[in-house]
Parts: sequence; structure tokens; C-alpha cells
Amino acid sequence: MIDVVFLLLVFFMLASRFGVDTSLPLNLAGQGGGATYSGPPRLIDILPGETRLNGQPVGIADIVPGVTALTEAPSDTIILRARDGARLQQVVAVMERLTQAGFTALVLVE
Repeated sequence: MIDVVFLLLVFFMLASRFGVDTSLPLNLAGQGGGATYSGPPRLIDILPGETRLNGQPVGIADIVPGVTALTEAPSDTIILRARDGARLQQVVAVMERLTQAGFTALVLVE
């Protein structure tokens, strides 16, 4: 009887999904295919305690309006740079906000 319970346990553990995998489209620096950069600078620095847009502190809720003012089209390049021990979750949160707003050309640099 214990063997049957063990087999059922193994079956349900292998058949279940514990999380949903998501992916974010990302261009790494140097993989731009030779496209030239035009327009005003669009650099987002992600620090442990704050987020900066072109060196100016900005709240995470205000990133999309700030970037929208600096871009002509959603396909314009936006550069993300994690600094000074920023957590990966902060970078992903910024990327998700920009992706949900329709921006498609996010570049992550060191």
C-alpha cells in the first residue's frame, strides 16, 4: 500500500507545475546590428534605493511618462544600467513597466 502512495506522490510531483515561466525580450549591448542611435539620451540607472532617468531621480511610477517624453516611437532605444548592487527584481520591474507601455528596444549594459 505504501508503494502505491509513493508512486502517486511521485506522479503528481512530476506532473504539476510549480511556477509560470516568463521571458522578457532583451538586446544586449553590442548586438544592435549596426543601427545608429539618434535622439536625446535615454539612460535609466537602477540603484538599490532609487531609479534615475538621465541622472535625475525619478519614481518607478514616473518612468514611463519620462521616457515617453524622450522618445519619438516605441521602437526607440532605451538603455538600462544596474548600478551599485541593484537587485535583479528592480531591473525586471523597470523592464516590465517599459514593456507593458509598448517599448520594444531595451538594452541592458553593465
